[in-house]
Amino acid sequence: MSDSRLGLTVTHRRYVPYSHAHYAGNLVDGAYALGLFGDVATEVCIRTDGDEGLFASYSDVQFRGPVRAGDVVEVTATVTRVGTRSRTVDFVCRVVCRGRPERGGSAAEVVDPPVVAVTATGTVVVPPADR
Repeated sequence: MSDSRLGLTVTHRRYVPYSHAHYAGNLVDGAYALGLFGDVATEVCIRTDGDEGLFASYSDVQFRGPVRAGDVVEVTATVTRVGTRSRTVDFVCRVVCRGRPERGGSAAEVVDPPVVAVTATGTVVVPPADR
């Protein structure tokens, strides 16, 4: 019998403000995406278990492309394993829109196909079901 929570996918989108740029070229540090993974993991836990849960660990994080101020990123979490109290979740952060300041102060474009910027696998834990 398959667990109905397997395969649950939650997606958030977020504009990356210029206040988060830390490096030349308006690059944003990788921790920005990890913070977004925490946000989307919280919604996963609420949907699967009725609790915000806690992020326990990452077993893999890959920084595959840049995230820049002025981007719009899409962060997706998919439940890949359900244990008694733990859930394994795969995460992807994609750049779906990118600012183009060289074309003008507010110029931007849709990135098609989206650029995969960060991937990760993490474990979240939730309280016992009988509480």
